[in-house]
Amino acid sequence: MEFSLQLKDRVRELKLVQRRLTAAMFIVVALLGLLLMRLAYLQIVEHDHYTTLSQDNRVKVLPLPPTRGLIYTQDGALVAENRPAFSLDVVPERVPDMEDSLKRLRRIIDLTDADIARFRQALKQKRRFENVSLRFNLTEEEVARFSIDRHRFPGFDITASLSRYYPQGALLAHVLGYVGRIDENDLRSVDQANYSATTHIGKGGAEQTYEEELHGRVGYQQVEVNSQGRVLRVLESTPAVSGADLHLTLNLSLQRAATEALAGRRGAVVALDPDTGGVLALVSAPAYDPNPFVRGIGVAQYAALLNSPDRPLYNRALQAVYPPGSTIKPFMALAALYYGARTPAATTWCPGWFMLPNDDRKYHCWKKPGHGRMDMKEAIIESCDVYFYELAQDLKIDRMHDFLDHFGFGRRTGIDLPGEAAGVNPSRAWKQASRRQPWYPGETLIAGIGQGFHLVTPLQLAHAVSVLATRGLSATPHLAGSLHPSPPAEEETISPPVETAVTLRHAQDWNVVTAAMHEVVQGERGTARHSGEGALYAYAGKTGTSQLFGIKQDEEGENVQDTDIPERLRDHGLFIAFAPLSAPRIALAVVVENGSSGSSSAAPVARQVIDHYLLKILGLGEAVPHGQT
Repeated sequence: MEFSLQLKDRVRELKLVQRRLTAAMFIVVALLGLLLMRLAYLQIVEHDHYTTLSQDNRVKVLPLPPTRGLIYTQDGALVAENRPAFSLDVVPERVPDMEDSLKRLRRIIDLTDADIARFRQALKQKRRFENVSLRFNLTEEEVARFSIDRHRFPGFDITASLSRYYPQGALLAHVLGYVGRIDENDLRSVDQANYSATTHIGKGGAEQTYEEELHGRVGYQQVEVNSQGRVLRVLESTPAVSGADLHLTLNLSLQRAATEALAGRRGAVVALDPDTGGVLALVSAPAYDPNPFVRGIGVAQYAALLNSPDRPLYNRALQAVYPPGSTIKPFMALAALYYGARTPAATTWCPGWFMLPNDDRKYHCWKKPGHGRMDMKEAIIESCDVYFYELAQDLKIDRMHDFLDHFGFGRRTGIDLPGEAAGVNPSRAWKQASRRQPWYPGETLIAGIGQGFHLVTPLQLAHAVSVLATRGLSATPHLAGSLHPSPPAEEETISPPVETAVTLRHAQDWNVVTAAMHEVVQGERGTARHSGEGALYAYAGKTGTSQLFGIKQDEEGENVQDTDIPERLRDHGLFIAFAPLSAPRIALAVVVENGSSGSSSAAPVARQVIDHYLLKILGLGEAVPHGQT
């Protein structure tokens, strides 16, 4: 019997291989079909889309920054301009040895460790053919030194650009503000497309308020680039539109005169045109130089400003609030006439103090022995506290609040500058809402002489006396006078409307108060008569003292001397005025911090400002020394 052992079935293996080859062929054909379908889809269906993407890789749109508009004062002075600024830029791929170049460069240009560290960080974020800034704000001397040795530094070059500059420095810092680098908060409030090529934005003052007008409109440039992003040529260009030039109502000569009149003391001066509301001068002292903020102020320099006890960054004219003191008395007298609570001839006896019924507390007058018999005019001239204590008791706080509201006390004026404080014009409702406390009769008395809860800004006081000077007409204070667009077109005049704020029962009631204010500065018994001596014009004013602390019941005000009080705890001196008396051209408020009294500190400042404006700027006469006629 034969036995056959078959170890390999060739026929079966051949059929298995054929089946596998057939399956593989079908898979290959299917994948090839899918590939061909995908290619057809991309080439035919998506042709336009990918053509656009290809074009975008070849053509880039680069933004062109607009030139910022300039700012001028009323008298034609250029106070915010654009000056060439120089930076040292580097193209890394052109530098053979970066470390050696930096080492040699530090011998001719001041490069700090911070500059080098920032430069190294920027290198990581840029392509090797792109410019990287090494140093900003090179001085002309540094530019000259580098230019001499430029051939020794391949890849390094000086780049010029326009940078904001404020030629008046600190004189207009609180008026103009400054421009600083755009941050994330700024980007949320602007059109990012219009700021795509802009690095700086207005950070305060007029620069911030009129940012949109000053900035202009961005331009665009279409350029052809290679695969690495390097620009090969410019294809098309749309130029940027420069910002409009801003012309202010402020007079630079008067601003300087007001600053000099303060003579380095802490305080504020605000002068307005009573007919239009235009700001003629706005001084907050001390101030600061805004120029270092443009390119980035140093940490130590900023800390010195921030921590200074004199607070130079604080705009006292708009943001600081003070008790108005006796400057409120002319308005209280008008309230008495408005409500019929007093006649001009009605008198009050002043023994030097006032007491409420069933209350043993004495509310002292500033004059220890008292003023004796006082009518309305005499009470304003000599600033009798007792007269206004009694008047406040009769008017009550809510009527006082309502009448003072007509003059803008306790609310923002609406000036075209950021950061204005509202102040406080107290009432029963205000105290209940803000302090959850009832109103007490004694608080009404001290409110009648501008103390207690009353708080005003120097701007509010200037606006209030402006309304008084125009006999009830209110013009919103504004700094901008006109805008001059670019390219040249018809200028846009900025003039807020003038409205009637208050109408008295009798027109002659205005004369009662203004005549008394005239006697304050140019009468025989006025509290500011010394500051009004020798004036070539008639004007009106009122002194005020803003108390920083109270006097105990067993002390008399005249027994506390300035020498007994630290300088920074002394009372503030205030003064309001308008001139000339018959046809007012200027209304102003002055606050001298820790000046002790308005008559000795603030009134002389106001006189200097008025003299400069009426006599030197408007040319209404020639100045003569005080004491002459």
